[in-house]
Amino acid sequence: MAWYQSITLLEILFGILFFGLYMGYLLRVRKVAAFFRQRPHGVWFKFILRHLYLVLLIIAMLGPSFGAMKKEIKTIGKDLYIAVDLSRSMNATDVQPSRLEKAKHEIQRLIGRFNSDRIGLMIFSDEAYIQSPLTYDQNALRLYTQTLRTSLLPHSGTDYAPLLQLASEKLQQKRTPESGEQKARILVLISDGEDFGGKVEQLAQRLHEQNIRVYTLGIGTTAGSRIPQGRTYKKDRHGEFVYTRLNPEPLVQLAELTGGQYFEVNDRVSEVSKLIHAINNIEGEMRESKTIDVTANKYIYPLVLALSLILLDVLITVKLIRI
Repeated sequence: MAWYQSITLLEILFGILFFGLYMGYLLRVRKVAAFFRQRPHGVWFKFILRHLYLVLLIIAMLGPSFGAMKKEIKTIGKDLYIAVDLSRSMNATDVQPSRLEKAKHEIQRLIGRFNSDRIGLMIFSDEAYIQSPLTYDQNALRLYTQTLRTSLLPHSGTDYAPLLQLASEKLQQKRTPESGEQKARILVLISDGEDFGGKVEQLAQRLHEQNIRVYTLGIGTTAGSRIPQGRTYKKDRHGEFVYTRLNPEPLVQLAELTGGQYFEVNDRVSEVSKLIHAINNIEGEMRESKTIDVTANKYIYPLVLALSLILLDVLITVKLIRI
């Protein structure tokens, strides 16, 4: 037999208090009976009855468990990589406090909503790197997210090709007859859409063939803003301020080519909730199936017996002193 709860100091104190008060009651009854020169035989029946249903109530509270049975447990989940653009344009402030800071905030939301899935973190500009491998450790992911800044990578433009190549390598799976078609590999790409690379369509087609969906999250505004650089703003070779604007077209195209969807975060709305809903609708793959022994909480039996004894205590009247 197992117990769902362990006995605590509260139950012990309650039992001691009940026993102490009842002993005081017994001594008083005995004193009154002695005054009338009688022996209170009936009080012992009530004493045993009341202590019996008190013990039964405590047993019911502790939850006796027995009757082991076999139960199959299945773990369902997804593999999800979040890729963050760390090019200098992500420092733009058309989305407050900046595109990157807003992206970090939304990543924290994503991590919290997929606690049963393995999540990894990628960073990229014209090159792509793994910041955190796939893991269930949400605290580690949040810590990695907080450390993101554009100075982590060299800046010579933005290119989605290295990122898609890396995602293809990290999310590829060996198909077995038992696993069948996998539907649980996802890449969430967060960027302002400024892609200066090539070969994106070819790599997107490869991801589609591997059944890896890309959900893109465009961050910024079409009006755009200047790019902070030190105490001033970035300028071009002619001394003019450089403006960066959200370019959703390549992000929309990439999502469509891989069977994903495009969402947007700007200065007015955030579609991250829609992104979370779309990912939740994807069927997860079975990660693990195992059989465990489970026991049922049988608290109801001592509880019903205790209530029956309480009712019996109320109905039965014992005369302690006969005059």
